[in-house]
Amino acid sequence: MFYYLSFLRPPPAQAGLAQTEHILITPQITNDLRTEYLEDVVDIYYSWSLVPDSRHQTTPVITRPAKLTSWRTTHAYKEISVPRPQSLRDGQSWQLILSVGATRKDQVIPLCSDDIGDSPFAVMSMPILFTNRPRKAVKQEEIVRSYLLRAPTQDASPPVVFNICEQTSFDLDKKVWDSGIGLSSWLVQLYFGAQVDASPALSRVQQALLSRNRRNIIELGAGTGIVAITLGILRSKLDTHGELGRIVTTDLPSALPLLQHNISSNNSLLSKVSPEPAALDWEVERLPDTVMSKLDTGLDAIVMADVTYNTASFPVLISTLSRLVKFSQSKRADHHPTILLGYKERDVAERTLWDMVRDVGIDLEQVAVVNGADGAAIEIWVGSAT
Repeated sequence: MFYYLSFLRPPPAQAGLAQTEHILITPQITNDLRTEYLEDVVDIYYSWSLVPDSRHQTTPVITRPAKLTSWRTTHAYKEISVPRPQSLRDGQSWQLILSVGATRKDQVIPLCSDDIGDSPFAVMSMPILFTNRPRKAVKQEEIVRSYLLRAPTQDASPPVVFNICEQTSFDLDKKVWDSGIGLSSWLVQLYFGAQVDASPALSRVQQALLSRNRRNIIELGAGTGIVAITLGILRSKLDTHGELGRIVTTDLPSALPLLQHNISSNNSLLSKVSPEPAALDWEVERLPDTVMSKLDTGLDAIVMADVTYNTASFPVLISTLSRLVKFSQSKRADHHPTILLGYKERDVAERTLWDMVRDVGIDLEQVAVVNGADGAAIEIWVGSAT
């Protein structure tokens, strides 16, 4: 299980320039569903990130983290005033960053690290416009988290960092869940060779997802798109000039605007393979033409993370998996797509999924575990249709 810094009370979308005007927030540290508080006492640091403005030729600036407060569960609803940036100018926009460490590396989520989740994940607000012009009180409804895909290396390669935007509402398809981060971290370490297991299942995943050859991949239950974006960045880094195939990332129509936003905002890192959002409702018996037309040569992999939280949806999820496998085999009869699942147990009844998929000819094998701070770990499962 991971812990996340978040805003119970977010900062305003606009604020005045007067130093006497307070920037008020209420920080919290909870699990992904915001149902459990972090019981430990930890220091929370803040810094400000200046949003570049081409009109004023400004460059990115991030202030040095400074201690804001100490987190205690007894202070979970405490309102805190944040010192504003120094030397403010009218029309500047700044984003507020909260972290539990005093360095820049504490402000990003290290997908490339073995100890990911040892400390709560940092959070960044949306831009706050500082101006003396009249304004309406507008509540921020989104946050951003930054993910480190690869740290700087000895050959001077720059770090690879991408951002994922989430909504602060309780809409399940508009926030990042533990298994999405856990599976993304596992894929990053698989790509960079941190996985030493040479099992047949692991080899299938490497061939299906990280081969330099053309690959068609579909993701079910994409949510914010963190897994598909991670995979797209990794495949874009492959040393090849050939066609790399497609990543189709699917969810219900309500999830697609945020999914598309996150893909577009990371477009510079998706130079060779950019995930393509598509609506896919598991309860609809026929695969949509928009999905089938993108994958007209069949499937190499089906990827899922945190799709097991609602056991009532298992029958339609399994039906969708069966339809995708049959569709793929209609294009390449001798080829079976690899199935990759990131899973965290929230209810023991979820384990019935494994028996249900076995009944339709899909066998899943656990190949890894991604541990967090405490509680249930993220399990990585690999399978294929027999």
